[in-house]
Amino acid sequence: MRLYFLPLLLLVCTHSYAAQISLIIDDMGNKKNDEAAFSLPAEVTFAILPNKRLSQVFSIRAAEQEREVILHMPMESLGRQNQEEGVLLSSMKPDEIVQSLKNALKTVPHAVGVNNHMGSRLTQLSMPMAVTMQYLSKRGLFFVDSRTTRYSKAEQIANQAGILNTKRNVFLDHDLQPQKIEQEFHRLIRLAKKYGHAVGIAHPHSQTLNYLKEHLHTLKEHGVSLVKLSDLVSKSSHLVQVTKQKTSIPIL
Repeated sequence: MRLYFLPLLLLVCTHSYAAQISLIIDDMGNKKNDEAAFSLPAEVTFAILPNKRLSQVFSIRAAEQEREVILHMPMESLGRQNQEEGVLLSSMKPDEIVQSLKNALKTVPHAVGVNNHMGSRLTQLSMPMAVTMQYLSKRGLFFVDSRTTRYSKAEQIANQAGILNTKRNVFLDHDLQPQKIEQEFHRLIRLAKKYGHAVGIAHPHSQTLNYLKEHLHTLKEHGVSLVKLSDLVSKSSHLVQVTKQKTSIPIL
């Protein structure tokens, strides 16, 4: 009797873990031209910078599209250059970190999660990341590690805090040449098909947006679906827990 149901079980598992991609557009809210990104599919998440003139406007407009928004929280970089207003610094005390997060979230209503803007220094440090994750846990927000350094502790500390999290696998537009964007787009597809899911980060450059408008619809042809970030984060965090308990499934 048990064997009778095995094909059905395999079918359900295969469907549940079909290759999925989530795409984040970082640095939203900086300038009015960024609004061109609103023509992308609603599954694409906007990571909105806090304390900008368009932070609230873009967040509200995204919510009207039923598009997910996350706070693109500025964090201290190793170079300490081009630091945004309200940046989290390694010199801050825990209560200062919490207050900066509170202030930032007020300017990005409807945020369901947070990812780091820069942060190559701060994400390596245990105390600031632990305080950040504890606060996000209280607010019921997930975290996406933008992986601006290979030495980031964000994922490890998020797991310890018990909050849903995932990390960036591919930056699509480090190089704005169309052939380079295409190369990274197909690398994102390959990773999704290999591991079941992948997260890409891009920016609201005209070259990037034009490419995505033309090519996102081709994902189905590659056997990959574009899903909302919260769906992929939940799946990614579930796989981490399963892996820790009994398997050696590769975690991205």
